[in-house]
Amino acid sequence: MQQVKLYGSIVLAMIFWSVSFIWTRIAIETFQPVTLITLRLIIASLLLLSISYFSGKLQKIRREDLKWFFLLAFFEPYMYYIGETYGLVRVESTLASVIVSTIPLFAPVLAFVLLREKIGWMNVLGILVSLAGVFLVIYEPSGGFTADPVGIALLFLAVFSAISYTTVLRKIPAHYSTLNIILYQSAIALIYFVPTFFITDFSTVTEINVTTEAITSLLMLSVFASVIAFVLFAGVVREIGVARTNVFVNLIPVFTAIFAWWVLDESLTWLKITGIVIVVSGLFVSQLRKVRFGFKQIRGPEF
Repeated sequence: MQQVKLYGSIVLAMIFWSVSFIWTRIAIETFQPVTLITLRLIIASLLLLSISYFSGKLQKIRREDLKWFFLLAFFEPYMYYIGETYGLVRVESTLASVIVSTIPLFAPVLAFVLLREKIGWMNVLGILVSLAGVFLVIYEPSGGFTADPVGIALLFLAVFSAISYTTVLRKIPAHYSTLNIILYQSAIALIYFVPTFFITDFSTVTEINVTTEAITSLLMLSVFASVIAFVLFAGVVREIGVARTNVFVNLIPVFTAIFAWWVLDESLTWLKITGIVIVVSGLFVSQLRKVRFGFKQIRGPEF
């Protein structure tokens, strides 16, 4: 029963993160990207603060750790959400989820460049296989590569930001709980997002035509994707480890493709399905040895 509960929790977290691409696509029909992210972070921060405070688990940041928390928040949520949300304005949800799901593939590459950590051949093979899958997802037999290159570049900015986040995360002392790290990175990110909002979106506030669908998507993003999914993910990591948990991240593009086809009427051709299967296969290949031998691995994507 305990195993069923654990695996049920991690699959549910993956579903919430998968649907977050759909909720974002719906919400940005009403809200400008930075407005949406800022509102999402305000709601999520208040929820996380309430949970931490009333559970008696709220921790203060030590002065010497402030610089790491500010750098952490800069990479994620700030740069990550900028890349992901603006990317979703330009490309379909399915493609966005496929690109973001490659984070575990490229994380060891940055670790090799910055930290001189060894990178295995299985990871290199996984990267090549998954990139081939991405090309199939964005390829249209009748028109070639039709996906917006700027949108793709923005999504890879999100990938780079998430990988940089995991590198900085290693500098955060272990005594901080996952809940507090998520709380402070969300709250500190508002220091970056609020000025950005006044620069980019403030002049458009009066033009917003708020709909029930957009508000619902915003609340779903804040509660389920930014809070509940993280809590579920962190709980499972403590029980079965990062490497085994990260295998489930491979489900995100599969779930997203299904939900995008169902809710948004995005096309789901056999070529796209083949591409998604190849991407997921590459992700499994890259993690196979780590899971089998229990090697420590960098965290998966943070949505």
